[in-house]
Amino acid sequence: MARLRPLDPDCPIERQLGIDTGPVVLVNLFTLDKADEQSFLQIWQDDAAFMKRQPGFISTQLHRAIGESPTYLNYAVWQTTADFRAAFTHPEFRSKISAYPASAVASPHLFEKVAVPGICVA
Repeated sequence: MARLRPLDPDCPIERQLGIDTGPVVLVNLFTLDKADEQSFLQIWQDDAAFMKRQPGFISTQLHRAIGESPTYLNYAVWQTTADFRAAFTHPEFRSKISAYPASAVASPHLFEKVAVPGICVA
């Protein structure tokens, strides 16, 4: 079962879920034992397929750390926090968390785009 570890302990994802805004980007950092990578990838694929079918889902991408580090970063774009909250708290998704390897630690956090003049738009 994946353990959840807040990326920001002062503002864990459970608190962020109560803030209605959008669009939002979920960033989820996964750490795990190297021996668990193949099972992690299969379970993540199943989770992503579930999320892809949910209202408000826009896109997702999984990245693996370079080198020998069995660390993964996933980001997913959602139309609103409410859409993500409905998917994240859905009983089917919550039951999938128990399928992750015991070594897996997930650190999910929600973000909004920021405008920086001359660099990027919100």
